[in-house]
Amino acid sequence: MNLHEYQAKELLKQYGVPVQEGLAASTPHEAEEAYRQIKTTYGSPFAVIKAQIHAGGRGKGKIRETGVNGVKVVKNLDEVTDTSSKILGGTLVTIQTGEAGKLVNKILLAQDMYYDGPTERKEFYLSILLDRAKGQNVIMYSTEGGMDIEEVAHKTPEKIFKEWVFPGGGLQGYQARKIAFNFGLKGDAFKNMVKFVTNLYNAYVGLDCAMLEINPLFKAADDKIVAVDCKMNLDDNALMRHPDLANLRDVSEEDPTEVEAGKYNLNFVKLDGNVGCMVNGAGLAMATMDMIKLSGGEPANFLDVGGTANAQTVEAGFRIIMKDPKVKAILINIFGGIVRCDRVAQGVIDAYKNMGNINIPIIVRLQGTNAEEAKKLIDESGLKVQSAIQLSEAAELVNKALAA
Repeated sequence: MNLHEYQAKELLKQYGVPVQEGLAASTPHEAEEAYRQIKTTYGSPFAVIKAQIHAGGRGKGKIRETGVNGVKVVKNLDEVTDTSSKILGGTLVTIQTGEAGKLVNKILLAQDMYYDGPTERKEFYLSILLDRAKGQNVIMYSTEGGMDIEEVAHKTPEKIFKEWVFPGGGLQGYQARKIAFNFGLKGDAFKNMVKFVTNLYNAYVGLDCAMLEINPLFKAADDKIVAVDCKMNLDDNALMRHPDLANLRDVSEEDPTEVEAGKYNLNFVKLDGNVGCMVNGAGLAMATMDMIKLSGGEPANFLDVGGTANAQTVEAGFRIIMKDPKVKAILINIFGGIVRCDRVAQGVIDAYKNMGNINIPIIVRLQGTNAEEAKKLIDESGLKVQSAIQLSEAAELVNKALAA
């Protein structure tokens, strides 16, 4: 589950992680009020307006309708009104959103961090995630923080450092000091960075994050270390330990079909192909997608209905798949282990009848318990549903359906 920047920063503060302070706003009027508070609190006329979407590259991204960047510095109330009006309600297109972009419903009014002081300001990069190959959390960091971190990773990978942390032992003091040393820090900045990294790692573990990225990680002119931006992704499987965090979910940022699938406990991911697939079991779903490609098609989705598929889940899956206008055929591939194939077949028949006329070819492959009985049910249903026993046979039927 992705969080917005303003949400993530509030959570980091609970773990003692210093952040660039700010206030969220949904309207230009709220933005004006937020600006007044920030100006009064921090004594600077400068502030930063940041579009709040679940995607990176906001600084270089632009609002399609107005051409305004997703992150913009303002220095007076008139600029706040003008900029917030041009960002809110617009579609922000960044390198991560693609041409479709994302609708901006909220902005963050944040304090100015470029105040004067005795030392040089610096921008770093730091992220924490799980290295699945090693089975350990890894802290990735670089002295080259900012908007071009992707270019740094691509052109100069030697500037990306990694520090692995054994989950059971936690981040050790010498590791935090090593990170601060590699950043080239000393004095108060060094001490502040050690504390920052330690608290940030505690937040990553305590919040059950799947990914936590700070870019830029900022050393201010007074040697304070601050999270100027934050991208936080929480592990959905751990939300039962954090019922309060589940309320932070913004479904408007998610694909509507994936949201609907979640209501029926369906594991659904939308893709760009032309063959919808409905399968029970993630491994079988992956194999089915491979077979679709080998048959000349492209999978339009990943859909795992689980081991307890019934008429209701099958019908819900049908409706979700058919919302995609690109779908030219649907392949249902069920292995009857926990669930009997004849029950799934009856669910397909019932769903077909409840939905009325379906013009898309449907191929059903059922294998396992009562597979023969299931094939007979479908063949004798009088519906335009083609059945198969072998996966290769189902793939051939998909090929013929696409060629028709």
